[in-house]
Amino acid sequence: MGRRLAGHRLLWPALILLALLLGNLAFHHDFFSVRVRDGHLYGSLVDILQFGAPLTLVALGMTLVIATRGIDLSVGSTVAIAGALACGHISTAAHPGSVATMLTAVALALGVALVLGLANGFLVSGLGVQPIVATLILMVAGRGVAQLITGGQIITVTSAPYKMIGGGYWLTFPFAVLLATALVALTGFVTRRSALGMLIESVGGNPAASRLVGIRAGGLLALVYVFSALCAAVAGLMISSNVSSADGNNAGLWIELDAILAVVVGGTALTGGRFSLGGTVLGALIIQTLSTTVYTLGVPPETTLVFKAFVVIVVCLMQSPVFRAKVLRRRRTTTLRTHTTAGAAPQQEVRA
Repeated sequence: MGRRLAGHRLLWPALILLALLLGNLAFHHDFFSVRVRDGHLYGSLVDILQFGAPLTLVALGMTLVIATRGIDLSVGSTVAIAGALACGHISTAAHPGSVATMLTAVALALGVALVLGLANGFLVSGLGVQPIVATLILMVAGRGVAQLITGGQIITVTSAPYKMIGGGYWLTFPFAVLLATALVALTGFVTRRSALGMLIESVGGNPAASRLVGIRAGGLLALVYVFSALCAAVAGLMISSNVSSADGNNAGLWIELDAILAVVVGGTALTGGRFSLGGTVLGALIIQTLSTTVYTLGVPPETTLVFKAFVVIVVCLMQSPVFRAKVLRRRRTTTLRTHTTAGAAPQQEVRA
């Protein structure tokens, strides 16, 4: 039982997340307190869940892409484009505060994200372009497209229905958290309760063998890139909704790197073939908790990335079986030498 628990892939991410939360508790004794104010939940833990919801969604899509041995560097640009399109539509609408305008803006953002995902999928599966190259094109061009949509300015909107997506509450809970939880649960149900997850892992584990047994690898590759783009678009809607504005230059900046870190920290290998949605969620929460810790400890902004990189390296080392084996072997050797020395001393006294 103990060995099975020690070898579980979610053990180390869960322990690291717990350690970070307890570390924050040491500096702020009310860190774990959750209060209800005006019918809404408030607290540091609620903030971590709410602000981590966009990253969780981006990492969710990235997990399936990485499971196929791919990578999607364009999710940050997709976040910016989705927010710019939605806010641009609302700002020019005749009734910006109506539900119909909000739904149209969401449909417009998701529709464009669908096209962007299909473009990535076609480049990778149809033309055989390496995933890092195919998505790098959209990563560079997409940021420019977002700035063209916003005209290089920050678009500010005033729409209560749109504000609900990223900054609203439903049944006392942040709506963004509920939406992210529903999408994660739906993805887990579809990939683990059907053959889809196994087919994705088969394509990532051995693409040639998958084709020989009749799996349509091209369609699956296109599907995961479309899913990744849609997740990024929803994350873009959350981010722009939470601040009621769209910034084509800074929205979703470097979120693709945080998403890759969350997937890796969660135990999904970049070599593909296997994935863990639960580990990805834990990884995203670790990354978001790290950001909260940086502000809690007052770490200078110039060293924030160094601090996050150091913690991520520690997490990856703790997850590495090779590293743990070397550390345990050294401890066992040291313990054995200590016992041997302690046992040899009485023999020398008897001989004397």
